[in-house]
Amino acid sequence: MTSGMTHINEIRQTDTKAQRQFDALLEKAALKRDSNLDYIAGLYDNSRKLLACGACFANTLRCLAVDSDYQGEGLMAPIVTHLLNYLHSKGNSHSFLYTKCENDTIFSSLGFYEVIRLENELLLMENRKNGYKLFLANLAKQKTQGKTAAIVMNCNPFTLGHRHLVEQASGENDVVHLFVVSEDLSFFPFAGRYNLVQEGCAGFTNVVFHTTGSYMISSAVFPAYFIQDETQAIELQAKLDLAIFTQIAGALGATARYVGEEPLSVVTGIYNKTMRENLPLSGIECIVIPRKEESGSAISASRVRLLLQQGRIEETKSLVPETTFRYFFSESGQRVIKRLLSEENVTHY
Repeated sequence: MTSGMTHINEIRQTDTKAQRQFDALLEKAALKRDSNLDYIAGLYDNSRKLLACGACFANTLRCLAVDSDYQGEGLMAPIVTHLLNYLHSKGNSHSFLYTKCENDTIFSSLGFYEVIRLENELLLMENRKNGYKLFLANLAKQKTQGKTAAIVMNCNPFTLGHRHLVEQASGENDVVHLFVVSEDLSFFPFAGRYNLVQEGCAGFTNVVFHTTGSYMISSAVFPAYFIQDETQAIELQAKLDLAIFTQIAGALGATARYVGEEPLSVVTGIYNKTMRENLPLSGIECIVIPRKEESGSAISASRVRLLLQQGRIEETKSLVPETTFRYFFSESGQRVIKRLLSEENVTHY
């Protein structure tokens, strides 16, 4: 039982003692610190013992844990309420959390609703009762007749390789629904990426543009704090994405998903393998398009970013559409290049 009153404090990066307590509590709960955290909070008793903790990244709650000695005392509720209030203060009223399926009752009682469930593995929940249903219903309004396919892209930035993939899909289908990853975690901001995709695909009249919103989550944001094995985490994230994508494809009437071949990235390689194995089980063809090459090497966004970091802007001209190349010289493009110059690794996202 807890002794006396409890209170919640932010666990700051500079507070090494509190950080160690946070890591110790996660370890005791068979969890690990997530690599992406914006804000961490801890619930303490009067003796400064950490009883429960939780954190936020973007609009997601993660690293939620209660000391096993104090479970059953209602300590998760104040932590979740505190984190939701924090997110609301930052303009995020629509929140998500990922948890083990066995915890569904706990979070249902705290106002969260199931979005998607991977049996005995993972549960995605949101704090809006019909949020996901409305999302799918709005997509269904854009369903049309004819052979329909879908593409999901990050485009950091949009290259001739991306355009080649869209060209293949556009030529083989009546309608192509192109989703641009909405998360603002790439070097090129979402608004710029989305515009570059639209401008670079201006000639494809059968392409419909979408944002991924909060439901189609990338590997950069997927919380893996409750998964010990890295490969398993990648596979689980892919399965979650595919479970959601399958329902999105159903709403749009899409029967194929086009993806680019990935010879270099281990993460994307595992992801593509999972897609090839699982999408056909839902009646969706996974079509892998070989990378477009230039000077004997595959065109990739990471190759473009590396050239920009090295100040070799002119050399990107053969790798990107004219609209992307012009963007590099715009005010917003120059801000991105300035950031690239300050980074050590520009190929990781």
